[in-house]
Amino acid sequence: MKFAVSSYSLSSLVNKGLKTEKELISLAKELGFDGIEFAEIHTPEGMTKEEYAKELRTECEKQGVEAVQYSVGADFIYGSDGDLEKEIERLKGEVLIASALGVKGMRHDATGGYRDEDKKYNGFEQALPRIVKGYREITDFAEEYGIRTMIENHGYFCQDSDRVERIITGVNHKNFGALIDMGNFLCADENPVNAVSRLAPFVSYLHAKDFHIKSGSEFAPCDGFFKSRGGNYLRGAVLGHGNVPVYQVLNIIKDTGYDGYITLEFEGHEDAVMACEWGLNTLKTTCKALNW
Repeated sequence: MKFAVSSYSLSSLVNKGLKTEKELISLAKELGFDGIEFAEIHTPEGMTKEEYAKELRTECEKQGVEAVQYSVGADFIYGSDGDLEKEIERLKGEVLIASALGVKGMRHDATGGYRDEDKKYNGFEQALPRIVKGYREITDFAEEYGIRTMIENHGYFCQDSDRVERIITGVNHKNFGALIDMGNFLCADENPVNAVSRLAPFVSYLHAKDFHIKSGSEFAPCDGFFKSRGGNYLRGAVLGHGNVPVYQVLNIIKDTGYDGYITLEFEGHEDAVMACEWGLNTLKTTCKALNW
């Protein structure tokens, strides 16, 4: 099994000016990861996005770290001023960036849902045809570049496993699948084991993430937590330290025959380098126990 780290996991170092985005590549190698996922890229002044993507690719090759995945935002309801065709074309441009990075997979969002003023008579059913059309056109385009596209259980509106499944089966394309984030189901108050079991047949890529959970019926934590959709409290955790059943979820994915990367995504408050080091140790130990 190979392990990658999302640049998002180490973004606090960039935000504090301790590392550049490019330097995260050598740090990933230092920590023992085989690959890196780019969660967006932030183009330096004086360069085009494509030029910068190629520079990151060259650095990955130099360091012997594989550029595994590219993840970007999208909104098929309101993106590009609500013009679906423009949003599709914008995301085709991101496919070209993924190609310049040298990755084989790209995740882009579906939508964060309807704004308050539009919610009264609109919901998932109304959004589904636009979402399916958008994903289908982009994955068709991406296939020409050898890039598989996918949806992640992410962003509340398309976070539940049944909604993700309906989008995937609606797109119905061999180049489209699921980026399963084992922790994110908790944001929609869904049991990770049940949710992963449902989506496992569609897995294209895997995020290993953990959360601490406090019930919404308890006194609200003062700091560091955010609310799930149902009013429970979540806080990002070092992988293996929280409430996500990491061993059981990995066992479910293993049984599908998945042989892609397992990518660590950390969004807690602990030191990012330590958290990634410990999280990787958990992944390696767990996979060894599973003979995977």
